[in-house]
Amino acid sequence: MSRIFFSPGQRVALFGGSFDPPHAGHRQVALAALKALQVDFVWWLVAPQNPLKPHQPSDMAARLAATRALAAHPKFRVSDEETQLGTHFAIDTVRALKARHRGVDFVWLVGADNLANLHAWRHWQALMQEVPLAVYPRPGATLRALAAPAAQRFRQARLSADKAARLAACPVPAWTLLGGRQSRLASSALRQSATTR
Repeated sequence: MSRIFFSPGQRVALFGGSFDPPHAGHRQVALAALKALQVDFVWWLVAPQNPLKPHQPSDMAARLAATRALAAHPKFRVSDEETQLGTHFAIDTVRALKARHRGVDFVWLVGADNLANLHAWRHWQALMQEVPLAVYPRPGATLRALAAPAAQRFRQARLSADKAARLAACPVPAWTLLGGRQSRLASSALRQSATTR
């Protein structure tokens, strides 16, 4: 598979996940982030495995194909970059991508549920020092996220949502909680529904 490259000066939101399966809520987040962050591209990074989730994801080729079909947009890119890089943790992925795409301004795009649990991620404080973080609200998770260790530890680094377009160029640490319509769709519920049919 051919690798994806970006040009120096471009701004790219990194949207990582197992996308097992990808769904309309993922697309809604990516479209909202594209507009709010004013990035050139949203890069969907289909992960081989989420280290914090016990279930084994479905076949990578199938997830890539489904994600590409969902993410059909001129400013969206989809790849299994973490598989190609051999990285398993966000901190390692971000460092590898920054080394490979010098001069590109990256933003790490996550849901509020991820911010709520960010302190369980490997070297989470170092990750906050590597890349700005854009957080999308999730039903039932946003208040937990704002009270979580990562939000509290880096509360002075928070940008208001109306300044989200500046995030990619901000010195780290920097993060923002985006506004936007919230979807109740969840990959885990879709998987469970598929197995009970």
